[in-house]
Parts: sequence; C-alpha cells; structure tokens
Amino acid sequence: MKIKHVAIIMDGNGRWARQKGLPRIQGHREGVKRVNEIVEVSIEKKLKALTFYTFSMENWQRPKAEVNALMRLLSVYLKSEMKRLVDKNVVFRAIGDIKKLPDGVQKLIMDFETLSKNNTGLLLTSALSYSGREEIVNAVKNMLSNDVRPEKVDEKMLESYLYTAGIPDPDLIIRTSGEMRLSNFLLWQSAYAEFYFTNTLWPDFGREKFISAIKEYQGRERRFGGLTEKS
Repeated sequence: MKIKHVAIIMDGNGRWARQKGLPRIQGHREGVKRVNEIVEVSIEKKLKALTFYTFSMENWQRPKAEVNALMRLLSVYLKSEMKRLVDKNVVFRAIGDIKKLPDGVQKLIMDFETLSKNNTGLLLTSALSYSGREEIVNAVKNMLSNDVRPEKVDEKMLESYLYTAGIPDPDLIIRTSGEMRLSNFLLWQSAYAEFYFTNTLWPDFGREKFISAIKEYQGRERRFGGLTEKS
C-alpha cells in the first residue's frame, strides 16, 4: 500500500534511561537523536507527512524539574534544527494548546512555522501540549462561537476546526515500548489508521526499525468499511 502520513507515539525514553542507570533526561536526549533519524528517512522515502506525539497534555503532570528539562530540550532542538530542516524543504507545524508552553518555545515554534511555510516537502508536525479529546471539544466550541447551525455540521465541517485542518489523516500510527493504546493521540484522525506496536523503546527505534514498520504496513490490505485499498 502507498503510505503518505506516519504518526508516531514516542514512548520508552524513561525506561531506556533507567535500564542503563542514567538520568531520565538522558533518555529524552537520546530520543531526540531518533527524531532526527526518522525525519531523514521520511524525507528519503518521500512521505508527505510525519507527526510526532512530542508532549501530551497529561505530561504537564510530571515532576516540575522533568517538565522544565523537557522544555529546555525542546528549545535546544528547535534552535539547532530549524535552519537545517527549512533548507531541506520541510514544512513545520505544531498542534495542541501551544499557549501553555513557555514564551521562548512559543516564539521558536512561530519562527519555524513562518520560515517553512512556503516549503513544499515533508510536513513535519509536532503535537505539543496536545490532547485528542480537548482538540475535539475545542472544535465544537469554536463552531458554536461561529454560530454554525446544526444542519451544517458534518465530518468535513468538524475536521476544518481541528488542529490538524489541512493535514491528511495518518495511514500508519507507530507506538514504541510495548504499550498498545493511543493515549489521547489523534482520536478523530486515527479512525481508519493502521497500527504498529513494538516492544522496542523509542531511543532504540532507529532507521532500520522504522523502515521495517513501513514495509510491514505496505504488506497489509487496508479496508475502509469493506473496500480494500489498492497498492
């Protein structure tokens, strides 16, 4: 099957660090290296879109020191990779309750989105301070505030109010570390997605494992209510 959009739930950074007797933040740092690796493969494979579940709304409940360290790591990543990815024709987009993020991170996100908006290559989306349920609730609230009449509401209308408006639904959702759930990620958009679960912890999920996941997907028959997608 053709594949256009892969979404990834990056899980297992903390466990990876614990298994090696390292601080949790070291697991997150190693995880960032895998992000770069997967982005490069996605560009090579000419994917249209790649989405990372970077920081969930629930992640705000983690210890303050860890949250602060994650925000610093995110800031460093955006500063260091922005120009390189823009030069590679990547389009960057962040989805979620971005206003909850530190001001400096918000500024970097805005800069990245602005610099890359005219690019035409891989659409790289980072779900930050993100909740799938909240996304749907906010879409409904915004429709109500715009006086959308009930008879006008359909799937296409609701999708236009989601954070992901204009982004194709994921064909494949990958989750690492052995967990087998969505954890509030792209609840609406995943209705017909294929899933790939692996026991591999995210810092160990590199190029070859990503390519293997794509190949497995391409060997499946994707059905939409009985219709089979042709490769």
